[in-house]
Amino acid sequence: MRPVAERSGGLRSLLGRFVGREIESRIADNFRDLDPAGVERITASLKESYFSRSYLAERQADSLDAYLASDAGGSDLRDHLSRRLEGFRTTVVPWLDHAKPLSGSTVLEIGCGTGSSTVALAEQGAKVTAVDVAEESLAVARDRCRVYGLDVELLECNATEVGGRLSDRRFDFVILFACLEHMTHGERMIAMTDTWGMLSPGALWCVVETPNRLWFFDHHTSLLPFYPWLPDDLALLYSRFSPRPSFRGSYPECTGDAMQRFLRRGRGVSYHEFDLTLKRAEELRVISSLPLYLRGRSLRREVAWRRSLDHRFESFLARVGPAIHRGFYQPSLDLIIVKE
Repeated sequence: MRPVAERSGGLRSLLGRFVGREIESRIADNFRDLDPAGVERITASLKESYFSRSYLAERQADSLDAYLASDAGGSDLRDHLSRRLEGFRTTVVPWLDHAKPLSGSTVLEIGCGTGSSTVALAEQGAKVTAVDVAEESLAVARDRCRVYGLDVELLECNATEVGGRLSDRRFDFVILFACLEHMTHGERMIAMTDTWGMLSPGALWCVVETPNRLWFFDHHTSLLPFYPWLPDDLALLYSRFSPRPSFRGSYPECTGDAMQRFLRRGRGVSYHEFDLTLKRAEELRVISSLPLYLRGRSLRREVAWRRSLDHRFESFLARVGPAIHRGFYQPSLDLIIVKE
């Protein structure tokens, strides 16, 4: 019989495999804490810059105080203060670092928003150039990086302009965070093509938190079934049935301006855009998908997935297109692709 210590160690290993492996200390040791003054500074920055009048109007809020006092507003503030950062630290950063060490790597981050993901990357020792189209978001990102004591290059720039602004630069990572779905089709074509060209052979092109237009349910914009599959004009009409009050009544007409705003709320992306910009999806060297990575680290997560309707639909898509990486058949596209 094995010694008790050996048996207990095996049990801990099995338990860890079931509930999920802990973050490696070489990553966790780099997490930076904030003192109360730092939290107050970021909170003030969010109130001053990010929660603008247009932001509040879009959410049908009469005032900032009223919005932040609501359940939705309070949750929104907590997301931007800490929850998004913790989410990136515990999922996205270990996933990216598993593919290629972030420490010392040059990273082009497109869609940095208020800087939660930027901090998560930079505190690991990555040399980050972060881009966003919204100055109000970048203002918070600057304050956040300053409070965390991180040196990051922040640029106000549309993703379609990156290729021109940084044409002489090459990066180890290009990471598009939750932004492709907010572009028009033409903008996506430019952004994907140009950023692919900013990688040397062996570097990584990554897309994170981008809803999959092939999926049967829209978790991102409308919270409606079959919404991603509809043509734009029908999707706009269907949006009136959304359970999200701030979305369902926002587009009463199909005029040009209204349609443009509607599309920018997010219609999803599929592997077809990759066919048109990078190379045929079957030929892409996809080395990792975040949902597959996370399920591989947690038996409990994998068991729950295999018992779900989502798994059945993923299997259906894989049968239709077996030559394409299964990462393209998840509810969202979270992919790491090697430039060859």
